[in-house]
Amino acid sequence: MSVVKINVVTMPPDKWERFEERFRGRAGAVETTPGFEWFELLRPVEGTDAYLVYTRWSSQAAYEAWQTSQDFDRAHDGGGDTLAPAAERSQQHVWSYEVIQSAGPAGQTA
Repeated sequence: MSVVKINVVTMPPDKWERFEERFRGRAGAVETTPGFEWFELLRPVEGTDAYLVYTRWSSQAAYEAWQTSQDFDRAHDGGGDTLAPAAERSQQHVWSYEVIQSAGPAGQTA
């Protein structure tokens, strides 16, 4: 059964553009990680200033392997670019879920 990890990143609106720019410039290493299934960056629309960074994994073990990898370290240290401090003073939490049911358009697998 797949697992979902949602990083909740609360950030002041004046940092949103910089935060999103950092994600646009990411290396994409997670996409080649064994067990990786999906990534989405969700921008708040109303009622909150929390971004959600959604990743889906084939198993908890696959997620943990990503977390302990050199690619993870490089992805989260900002690669030395000046955009890394965008989330310095933000609050971050990780929510964990197991996928027990999913659906997509008829004829497609989720």
